[in-house]
Amino acid sequence: MTYLLQIYTSTRAADYEALSADEQKAITDEYMANRTDARNAGRTPAQGPETATTVRVQDGSTLTTDGRSPRPRRWSAATTCSRRTTSTRRFELAARIPAARMGGAIEVRPVVER
Repeated sequence: MTYLLQIYTSTRAADYEALSADEQKAITDEYMANRTDARNAGRTPAQGPETATTVRVQDGSTLTTDGRSPRPRRWSAATTCSRRTTSTRRFELAARIPAARMGGAIEVRPVVER
């Protein structure tokens, strides 16, 4: 089964712009590395929010919560799909997304199979 990793961020453009050029480049490089990861499978619609698991990284620990993120975010930064079959691997991939440790959250949901 394929899963959608929906990225929610609480970082505003002004917060990003306040970072040093090196910090901005490091974050951008992380996003690009995740995007080109062989486990990603393009873009496709997800199943309903009731199927979601939300991933956050807090103090270096990966936290998962069944269901949609309880705290709404300002905007969705990006979406990507993963073909990983085990929840551990999906959550590891989600935890590598910078937004997960920068106050945001990653929703992991199965996609609509066609």
